[in-house]
Formats: sequence, structure tokens, C-alpha cells
Amino acid sequence: MARTPKALALGAALRQAREEKKLLLRQLGKAIDRDIGVLSRWETGDRTPKPEQVAQVLTTLGVNGERYEEIMTLAYGTAESQWSATTLPEQRQQMTAYLDWEQNASRIVEVAPLLVPGLLQTSDYIKAIMTAGGVPTSEIATRVATRIGRRDVLTKRNPADILVLLGRGALNQEIGGRQVMIEQLRHLLEMAARPNVDLRIVPDHRGWHPGLEGAFTLIESSDAATGRRVLARSATIAFVETRRSILMLHEDRDVRAYRRSIEQIMPLVLSADASARLVDDLRKRMEETCDNRARVAEVEA
Repeated sequence: MARTPKALALGAALRQAREEKKLLLRQLGKAIDRDIGVLSRWETGDRTPKPEQVAQVLTTLGVNGERYEEIMTLAYGTAESQWSATTLPEQRQQMTAYLDWEQNASRIVEVAPLLVPGLLQTSDYIKAIMTAGGVPTSEIATRVATRIGRRDVLTKRNPADILVLLGRGALNQEIGGRQVMIEQLRHLLEMAARPNVDLRIVPDHRGWHPGLEGAFTLIESSDAATGRRVLARSATIAFVETRRSILMLHEDRDVRAYRRSIEQIMPLVLSADASARLVDDLRKRMEETCDNRARVAEVEA
């Protein structure tokens, strides 16, 4: 059976728990009377332990409370073709797995009709989304820092290539107000100037296309890894986030469907140069409007 993203995530969680206790595989194997080869394949996702076996490992390692519950959510449905996370504990585990894929990506395609995708967001844009979305104030700074840290995949040595198919409507939202949006547009231009970033605007009034059905991400990896161990090669996942759940798909038929969606959108997009000009023109118009308002306010004062 092919290693699924959920099986990889479970294996990574078990390995992390073992390493935190500074136990070697042979020591854990002796403690629970399991062959070291079997334990190794559990940790790489080549084989999937039964839920009771996962519970045995966690109990032996002294994992309890909330973390125990979160890891146990991964022990069910590991062979399913779609990983749908509907509970908060499983969503946390799934996001951890997603970030591993993202950080080891060779290519990322973001289809984003209404919002700038996370990898290209400024800190103020992120903060505005989270504030309006009801994220507790005490958590915002940490979440913003985490999302900003994800940019490393685009700026590190040997970065991932990214293609962003950004809907024209995303540029009109003024998330956080006009000044925040001006800075966001400026940041888009700076990122688009990087050789590994291909920003394409999908204009309005182009009729139906798959991007209108919602945002999604396709991540390709020649060395998709979790932690220090390479777990899969030449793999691709599709990631779809909704208001109440997150869906990760890895089966070839599902990945092909999202590839076809990208192929359907590409004939509609502006060229890279035309996209940059459109973003820059909008930025200039916003800045001019802000300057005019400032002058009027100064005169009235």
C-alpha cells in the first residue's frame, strides 16, 4: 500500500515522541516486545500500526493528555484516499503534515480567487484576516510569526518554484484597510520579481473556470519529508481548505483532476509582465487616492 499523507504524519508523530524520550528503536522495541524493523516501518509510514498499537507506544513513551488525543486521531483511516480533518486536533496534525510538505516542495501552485495566498501575505494582511476572523488576540502574534516563517520555502537556498493564479477580485478586497492593501500589493511585486515566483492575475469577466469553485494548493515534491527522514519521492498532494474542514488528497486520480483545473485556468491568465503592471497600477491608484484624502483632510483641518 502506498504511503498516505496521514500515515506519514502518524509515523512522524511517533518518531518525534520516541526521540523526545531519547529512546532508540531497539529500546522501544524491547519495551513493547516489537521487532525493530516493524517499528521503523511504522515511523516511515511504510506500515500502519493498529490504533491499539499506537496507544501502546504512546503509553510506553509517557505521552498523555491533549497530545495523546491528537496523535490518536491519526491512527484511524490512515489508508483512506482522502484525509479530511474536521476536528481541531486532527486539523493541527494535518497542518503540521502540510507544512512539512510545503517546506520540502519543489513546486507549489496556488489557485487563489479571493485572497492573497499565505506564502505571499504581509504581516499586517495576515493580522487583519485573523482579527476579523475572530482569532483570540493572545494567539495572533504567534500565528503571524508562524505564517511569515513559512516564506523560507521561497527565499532559502534552492527554493521551491511557485505559480500563483490570483483572482483579480483578491486585489479589490482591501483587507485591513487601504494602507495595508497598498503594502500587500507592493510585497506582491517584490516577490514576483524573484526568479522562482510566477504571479499571474486571473482577470474578471472570463466566464466560468475551476478557480471560481474555490482556492486550492497543489504541492509537488521530489523529496517530500517529515522531520529528518525522507519519506516519499516524486509525490504530489492537493490541499483544499473550507470554513469547517480541511481536505488533503494524494490519489493520482484526484491530483490529476486538480492539474486539469490548473490547465483550464492558464489560458485565461495575464502574462507575468501584464500581471505585474496591473498590480503596480492598482497600487499607484490607491496611493494617489490616499494622498488626495490626506490633502483634503489637511485643508479641512
